[in-house]
Amino acid sequence: MTHHRNNRKSPRSAGFTLIELLIVMIILGLLAALVAPKMFQKVGSSRQKAAKAQISMLATALDTFRLDVGRYPTTDQGLNALRTNPGHGAWDGPYMSKEIPKDPWGQDYVYQCPGEHGDYDLYSLGADKQEGGEGENADVNGWE
Repeated sequence: MTHHRNNRKSPRSAGFTLIELLIVMIILGLLAALVAPKMFQKVGSSRQKAAKAQISMLATALDTFRLDVGRYPTTDQGLNALRTNPGHGAWDGPYMSKEIPKDPWGQDYVYQCPGEHGDYDLYSLGADKQEGGEGENADVNGWE
């Protein structure tokens, strides 16, 4: 004789209990706490990389300016000399097809000519908008 079992579950075991849901939420919270800082570090380092790429692009434009004019723009002329003629007859620009970019933190790049580290200094102050700093607050420059 075969016995037929009743395969229907009781109404109590049909869903998740409150304890099970709480445990799942705690586990998800712990995972998020572990993953989120890594994601924020990636955002910071990608901004640093973007700043380095922009500085490299600006350096190429500055070198082209120097080939035409015979020297780099002065500190007073600044990076705007790459877009508008500061009064040089040999100027053959604009040397940048678009406006001079802001750094990834929305600030102007610092440009000084003559520079302390070479013919000119070109750098971003980083997220803290101050000299020095660590991590995302660190300055991004073209001479290192």
